Amino acid sequence: MTSAIPRSQFKFNLSAYLISDGPAGFLLSWVAGFVDTSAFIILFGLFTAHVTGNIALAGSSFVSADTETTITRLLMLPTFVLTVALTSLLARFSRRQQWCVFGVLLTAEAIALAVFLAMGMTLSPDLLFDVQEDLILPIGISGVIAMAIQNALMKEAKGVFKSYIPTTVMTGNTTQLTIDVVQFFLAKFASIQTEATQTEASESLERICRFVPTIAGFALGGLLAACFVLVSESWWSLSLPLIIISILAIAAYVEHGRKPLT
Repeated sequence: MTSAIPRSQFKFNLSAYLISDGPAGFLLSWVAGFVDTSAFIILFGLFTAHVTGNIALAGSSFVSADTETTITRLLMLPTFVLTVALTSLLARFSRRQQWCVFGVLLTAEAIALAVFLAMGMTLSPDLLFDVQEDLILPIGISGVIAMAIQNALMKEAKGVFKSYIPTTVMTGNTTQLTIDVVQFFLAKFASIQTEATQTEASESLERICRFVPTIAGFALGGLLAACFVLVSESWWSLSLPLIIISILAIAAYVEHGRKPLT
C-alpha cells in the first residue's frame, strides 16, 4: 500500500509578491528616490517627486530676482495638480470598466517616465554645460507628470496597499516612524504590561515594518542615482526606474487576469 505525499498548497507567486504591500512600496519608493535625485542634479535643483521643494526654491529665485527660474519652478505646481486630477479620473474610469487600476496607472507612469527619459537624453547634453531654462522647463514638466501619477496611484490603487503610505515624499513617513518607535518602546518596556500596551506595541511594530522599507527604498534610490548620474553625466540610468515600473505593471495585469470576473 502506498501513501500519497501531500504537496504544499503554498507556491511562490512572483507577480503577487511584487505587487504586495511591502515589495511594491519599496520599489516605488526606490523609483521616486532615483528619479527625484537624478532630476535634481541634472536640472540644477528642480524637484520632480514633490512640490514643496519647488515652491521653496521659487521663493529663493524670486528674492534673487531670477524671474525665469521662478516661473519654471512655479509651473511645476499646476502641472502636478492637473496630473493628479487626470490620474484620479483615469483610475475611476478604469474601476468602472473593471480594468486593472493598479496596472493602468503603472502603465501611465511608465509612459511618462519614457517621455522623461527621451526628453532628458535629447536635451540634457546642453544643460550639463549651460543652464537653459527653456530646456529645463519641458524636461521638468515631464518628470513631474511621472511622479504626480505615482503620488495619485498610491491613493487610487485600492486593495493593493494596507493603508496609504507616500512613496515620493519621506518627511511624513519619517515623522510617523519616529513616533511609532517611541510608542513601541514605551509600550514594550512599560512597568505594567496590559493587553492595551501589548496591542499598542504590536500595532507600532507593524507600522514600523511598513515604513522602514519605504524610507530605505527612497534613500537607496537616491544614492544609486547620484552615483550613476555623477559618473555618467547622462540620463540613460533612468531606464532602470522605467524597467521597474514596467515589471510592476506586468505583474499587476497578470494578477488581475487570475481573478474571476464579477
